[in-house]
Amino acid sequence: AASTTGATYLTVACTGANEQYANPNACAVACAGFPTGAGSEGALTKGPFNALRATADLNATLVSMILTGHDGFSTAAGWVGPRARMDHDISLLVPELWCRLKPSERTADVLMKAGHLERVEDLQVNGRLVKSSRLGWRITSKFLHDYFGRIFDNGTAVCDQSLLRPETQDLSVFADGVDNIVEAHHKVAQSYLDDGSWKDACPPLQGLLHIMATGSWNGKDERDPAFRAQFTREALMQSDWYASRIEHQQRLDVAGWQDRVRYLNAFLDKPENRAHAERLQLGKRLEHAQRMLAKVSEPGWRDRLVGTIGVDPTLA
Repeated sequence: AASTTGATYLTVACTGANEQYANPNACAVACAGFPTGAGSEGALTKGPFNALRATADLNATLVSMILTGHDGFSTAAGWVGPRARMDHDISLLVPELWCRLKPSERTADVLMKAGHLERVEDLQVNGRLVKSSRLGWRITSKFLHDYFGRIFDNGTAVCDQSLLRPETQDLSVFADGVDNIVEAHHKVAQSYLDDGSWKDACPPLQGLLHIMATGSWNGKDERDPAFRAQFTREALMQSDWYASRIEHQQRLDVAGWQDRVRYLNAFLDKPENRAHAERLQLGKRLEHAQRMLAKVSEPGWRDRLVGTIGVDPTLA
């Protein structure tokens, strides 16, 4: 995903690997379509064409990522810092590189442990706190050394430190870009609080939206281990919120097969349909539908659904 972040672009940034889903920037991308307060690509134009509350898409996206262990990566588009214009060169290059990485090499947890990613820390600029940690993690010179050679003869020559750490180009401009991002986080998340749609969000997102809007959730910020633990697969699957989605999925499965059985019985009851029924072997299809109805009605069917995304009870 290409992210336009004013003067704060990171060449490649990561918000994944279990606890990293708790990074507010990852949520802001999903909430607003972009993580910035100073420009965007085209995502802002899509909202009017979606009749659902944004929490429906937020839940589907985040729950899918947590359940599958999918890590989120983003690339710079346009500029990397105020002095390096890249247009879409990097956003086109990185997918080519990712195709040349083994699945085990491109997981965020592995990249972090190997020193290929570093956490962006908060900064003190002119005596005030700049929340640059909202940017997540970014690639390091070790990443260039180990992986960019799969495309370039001299991988480390492609990006110097000013590209890896754009704050070194102009700290005040970088800080201003971070301020734009934090302000956008606040405005976007506050809209969820104002219209009450935050209540439809999954448990970890409820907390994250409050942190983005107010700075804390039940006295915790985004770095609190107890808060970040909510973003693990185990915690999500054990929540009542997730259980209700699985139970509703089973109800819909039962209703779906009941409809099939009813329709087939109604069709077979009409004498004029006998020839068509024999040609289409509807008797066998009815038997299959009856077996499936019995199967999805069993308590054990719910257990087979655990690990899927389930269904939002408020939407269907």
